[in-house]
Amino acid sequence: MAERKLLFTPGPLNTSDSTKAAMLRDVGSRDLEFVEIVRSIRARLLAIGNASKDDGYECILMQGSGTFAIESVISSAIPCDGRLAVLVNGAYGRRMVEIAKVHGIAVDVLEVAENRRILPEQVAARIAPGTTHVAVVHCETTTGIVNPIQEIGAVVAGAGAAYIVDAMSSFGAVPVDLHAVRADFLVSSANKCIEGVPGFGFVLARRGALMAAQGTGRTLSLDLYAQWAGLERDGQFRFTPPTHALLAYHQALLEHEAEGGVAGRAARYKRNHEILAEGMTALGFEPYLSREDQSYIITTYRYPDAHWFDFQELYSRLSELGFVIYPGKLSREACFRIGTIGQLRATDIEHLLAALRGVIEQMKRRCAQAVWPEFESSNEGKAKNWSTPR
Repeated sequence: MAERKLLFTPGPLNTSDSTKAAMLRDVGSRDLEFVEIVRSIRARLLAIGNASKDDGYECILMQGSGTFAIESVISSAIPCDGRLAVLVNGAYGRRMVEIAKVHGIAVDVLEVAENRRILPEQVAARIAPGTTHVAVVHCETTTGIVNPIQEIGAVVAGAGAAYIVDAMSSFGAVPVDLHAVRADFLVSSANKCIEGVPGFGFVLARRGALMAAQGTGRTLSLDLYAQWAGLERDGQFRFTPPTHALLAYHQALLEHEAEGGVAGRAARYKRNHEILAEGMTALGFEPYLSREDQSYIITTYRYPDAHWFDFQELYSRLSELGFVIYPGKLSREACFRIGTIGQLRATDIEHLLAALRGVIEQMKRRCAQAVWPEFESSNEGKAKNWSTPR
């Protein structure tokens, strides 16, 4: 068996043994047991958003990654004469712009700096007449910044537009109330804070907004309304579902509830982040975001201005030790990212920090040898303790 690595990423991420074990059996996509599992998943996801079918919300499961689910909403919910405004402060906002352009949808881009939250007054000042839909990322995993989706939602509702929220990296660990946010469509995926495995995304939709999407889908397989109608008709997917991923997700949802739901999961992730932030500061790394804008999902750090630092070497050495971090995704600054979600505990963060200390010492030693090889061979150099903590 391959050595287990700890994934300090925003997903895919480490999952529990019991979640993985749930995939060790086969079920038919039309089996009554599987149909019931799908029904249970849909109801539980609505409950995490403080909503239900009884108060006018629906859950639609969509095969593929989270981006597939985002594309299903954008390509299905916006009519041919619609106009989308995308609020952007990172790569995933820009991805929604790209999706809209591919489908020939009129799109306006309201962009701010990647280290700044999108403020509701900015949206109110810049939203164009004729805008029918507004989309924003809740936790922008380019940086880890959290946008105020509830306050923005009030502005969008006042403008009479439909509201699309990408809650990919936040749902399940950051409290979200669909009613308070006024979200018409909220999107996330299986392999994030619920701690399932990749294979599908999901959309929590206000029923009225979903009904308005009937007949407006631009694709066959990503037609959101048609997907919902199929699930409602007989509990089955229109096309082959990711059965094993859904079995795993059902188990992950049970474990999410056992941990205390959103509040319990958030408490663990917050503790992970606190330990990471303190340890990285002690190691001399500077966070990209200010403390008040930083989430406990993923944290971005600037490259240190030091001759010894090389991210690829840092990444490779950590990976060899069993720790996987994320490269940066900023458009204008060199950074890397460390996630604190998934099946990670405080001790895992402490082990990562210990590994980082050791790798940094190795990198500094490598530079010293390159610059002062004669020092390394001297008695003074030999006397130095260059051992790497494990």
